[in-house]
Amino acid sequence: MGVRVAVAGASGYAGGELLRLIGGHPDLELGPVTGDASAGTPVTAAHPQLTGLASRSFGPTDPDQLAAADLVFMALPAPESAALAGRLPASTPVVDLSASFRLADPAAWAAFYPGEHAGHWTYGLPELPGARERIAASRRVAAPGCYATAVILALAPLLASGLAEPQDLVVTAASGTSGAGRSPARHLLATEVMGSMSAYQVGGVHRHIPEIEQALAGDGGAMPAVSFTPLLAPMPRGILATCTARLAPGAAGGDPAAAREVLARAYAGEPFVHVLPAGQWPVTAATAGSNAAQLQAATDARTGRAVAVVAIDNLGKGAAGQAVQAANLMLGLPETAGLTAHGIAP
Repeated sequence: MGVRVAVAGASGYAGGELLRLIGGHPDLELGPVTGDASAGTPVTAAHPQLTGLASRSFGPTDPDQLAAADLVFMALPAPESAALAGRLPASTPVVDLSASFRLADPAAWAAFYPGEHAGHWTYGLPELPGARERIAASRRVAAPGCYATAVILALAPLLASGLAEPQDLVVTAASGTSGAGRSPARHLLATEVMGSMSAYQVGGVHRHIPEIEQALAGDGGAMPAVSFTPLLAPMPRGILATCTARLAPGAAGGDPAAAREVLARAYAGEPFVHVLPAGQWPVTAATAGSNAAQLQAATDARTGRAVAVVAIDNLGKGAAGQAVQAANLMLGLPETAGLTAHGIAP
């Protein structure tokens, strides 16, 4: 018998990816699977790829049934996850994939989200300094957002090393359509998306901005300023983020390899974060279906900026994979259990 885990909100894309990863995990056993709008329908009606769950159906989101599991994954919208968390016993380990508990500052929450600030849980990005220990010691963990994961992995080492300054961070990132969730919308129809790219939530209004700034500030550091422009790309999954930062005065002496070397040192030995060989740049297809992040960087001495490019699977390292990685740490399991750094390209 493995560790019994429950998935609330399992009918969505991130929930389906959680079910897939749990099904291949050597130490986890799938317990309650809930989805209120889909309650009573077969799991394979929403996720036909999960043939091993053909005998299972979605149940209602019953806190008592969920609490019987050893750990609960919440793949629900923010208001629903916050409400459910309040009805689960404090002793129940929970990993939340929504934004409900990512932000420490209630004012930052109020500026980007409706409703009341629900509180702040341990931030579940293991590659941040000291994060593994905090996650392992926590019963409540907030999994990072998909865009936030990509941007933080790209920029955090550049700022921490002093190579780059935090005041002028510029990010342009493209995401596949699964990042918008499963609810039908005209702008997500295949005929609207195919052969086209579009920007959205332009002008500093995307909800991942305060999360990115909070993580890049670290413990007590100055709050950075991030200009973030998201793009919708004609692909089902994946994120490619190009992140630039102003070089600190005198930093690197114009060495074009300095930014890459900083990332390589920061992520040496990391199981899921890979700095590519010089001259090779990340592509989203290489991370599809994996928990990997692929990075490359260059130092642009002419404009005085560091440029880092990162690719992740928004449903993998950007959501379900990262949640399983955090759960492994919380449960005392090998961090890499049930996860792969290998994509499925082409």
